[in-house]
Amino acid sequence: MPDDLFSDPRLAALYDTFDGPRDDIPLYVEIADELRARRVLDVGCGTGEPAVALAATGREVVGVDPAKASLDIARSKSGDVTWLDGDAGTVSAHLPAFRADLAMMTGNVAQVFLTDEDWHRTLGAIHAALRPGGHLAFETRRPQARAWEHWSDAEPVTATVPGVGDVTQDRTVIDVDLPFVSFRHTYRFPDGSTLASDSTLRFREHDEIAASLHSAGFDVTDVRDAPDRPGLEYVFLTRSTPRT
Repeated sequence: MPDDLFSDPRLAALYDTFDGPRDDIPLYVEIADELRARRVLDVGCGTGEPAVALAATGREVVGVDPAKASLDIARSKSGDVTWLDGDAGTVSAHLPAFRADLAMMTGNVAQVFLTDEDWHRTLGAIHAALRPGGHLAFETRRPQARAWEHWSDAEPVTATVPGVGDVTQDRTVIDVDLPFVSFRHTYRFPDGSTLASDSTLRFREHDEIAASLHSAGFDVTDVRDAPDRPGLEYVFLTRSTPRT
């Protein structure tokens, strides 16, 4: 089930404001250019910023997400993207002719799959949605960077949300039991009401990720640094191979 941050309409409406500029989008546009990808699948597309940017380059883009509230916001941004409520397997079910050249998972999407079973199921669904030899690109935080320590130090942030007013966000780390880190976002609205959303991410090691990709039918062709978060993330670039 998606976190309330993405599935609750009041919280989903805050996401773009507090997420700030999507400095990772140029990376995925560059990867799509490099691979000459014309059909792109955005898995866990959320409120749609990367998918909209890729569609603006003339590509055929499908964005899929299980959080309806976030997807509703994405739909309001562009009619040039095919938006689907579900997961990667939804693409094969609803668009059997759509064989993506490139699938991508931006932000923290690759880390929300907490169990090995869910992670392998997702990789398998992505593999099925790609054309033969298609590519998967995604980013994931390096455990060694210990990002959660900086989350604990962060001060509350107040931002003006269009149509809502001044909202204050507070983020608190509530549990560290590696490879899992759990944290809570709490929001105070102009009327004094508050809403909170708890999230957990799994911090996988480089070799663990590479092994899981290989078992799902992907060759790792490159592992890059994230230009918007240097030294903090791995960017995996892979190519699908026939599954045995």
